[in-house]
Amino acid sequence: MSLLLASIGFGLITSAVLAIASVGFTLQFAVTDVLNLAFAAVMTAGAFTAYLVNQAGYSIWLGLVAALVAGAVLSVLLNYLVYTPFQRRGSAPITLVIVSLGMALIIEFGIAGIAGGVGVSYRMGQGSTVKAGGLVLTTVQLVIIAISLIVMAGVHALLRYTKLGKAMRATAANRMLARNCGIRAGRVIGITWAVTGALSGLAGTVFAIDIGTFDPTSTDIFLVLILAAVFLGGPGNAYGAMLGALVIGLSTEVSAAYIAADYKYVIAFVALLAMLAVRPSGLLGART
Repeated sequence: MSLLLASIGFGLITSAVLAIASVGFTLQFAVTDVLNLAFAAVMTAGAFTAYLVNQAGYSIWLGLVAALVAGAVLSVLLNYLVYTPFQRRGSAPITLVIVSLGMALIIEFGIAGIAGGVGVSYRMGQGSTVKAGGLVLTTVQLVIIAISLIVMAGVHALLRYTKLGKAMRATAANRMLARNCGIRAGRVIGITWAVTGALSGLAGTVFAIDIGTFDPTSTDIFLVLILAAVFLGGPGNAYGAMLGALVIGLSTEVSAAYIAADYKYVIAFVALLAMLAVRPSGLLGART
């Protein structure tokens, strides 16, 4: 029982980090119509931005704010300098996927060229240990979970109670109709890149805090979990991404406790394939 509870604790941390990344990824895909495989590379850029701030002698939490800004700026630049020109030329979606993969490699190897290919860590303590039954979490891990919950609540409030959120949902549903209704779709898409880029920078930083030591390619395998969570919950559905992140995060860590840890990512895809066989649109996706 203690092993199960311990693995659930690790699963909750993984789910918290994964939820931030998955919500950002799925919102970006829904509104901009770009399956951006460079999302994890932007996470890495955010993590290293926080590292630079931390190495300068400042708190990692100040570095996290810097990572938010860096992720937003980098994502907006990717959109305006790379993806938008391809979309204006009417490029096929698969072309944009390949382009995004190329940008991911450029960003990662650019970071490696500047920072080196070695693993680095933040200068920070993990705080005291908090025990609840068999669950054992550090103060920093609880902060990560709290940040994730705040982000999820913020995304809900954005989508349900703000004009921007309603415009984002309308643009995601039908861009042409949204424009005909007076919504400035181009502006909404630009803001979406900034918001989701900020979420990417945040996710990259808390991911780096969680794993301890990271390098320019550490988020590559995490992209696999992001895709699994997004397509398990339903592509383009923010609430589906939250649910998918919880399922994937818990299933990978609990399975790692009873099966070889190297196979935990396989478990994530087994769950994904099983869901796709039963409901291809995902847990919360609309049936087609």
